[in-house]
Amino acid sequence: MILALKSRPDLWRFIKFLLVGVLNTGFGFAIYAILLKLGGLGPQLSLVLSYVAGVIWNYFTHARLVFDAKGYGRLPGYAMAYSVLYGLNALALAKVTSFGWPPLAAQAFLVLPMAFLAFMVISPVLTGRLPFSPALKGGRDD
Repeated sequence: MILALKSRPDLWRFIKFLLVGVLNTGFGFAIYAILLKLGGLGPQLSLVLSYVAGVIWNYFTHARLVFDAKGYGRLPGYAMAYSVLYGLNALALAKVTSFGWPPLAAQAFLVLPMAFLAFMVISPVLTGRLPFSPALKGGRDD
């Protein structure tokens, strides 16, 4: 099965993204929960601080384990992509908590939609193309 997946690079990359995403989500969610519950910070401040920590952590796991990207040259674009993702997550978190959801439950609810959106936004930054689209000339297609 893994050999069949490896013959379809974007699908294999998406599977790896999901698996690494579990690790990354656990890391980010743990930081969020610690800041919220133990640090006594509000939900939005906890979110921004967990995103800052997550950008650095996630860059290394995504770049190396999923996209096989080397070096730090793509880090600024990656951080910009995460800034957009943060803004969307912050808006969604505010909306869900406005319905009376507790902040921790609200962020847990948003994990999967944000993960899918992250794959769509991060892939072009680390590969130079949208996922599941034809490779660009001179671009990566592994």
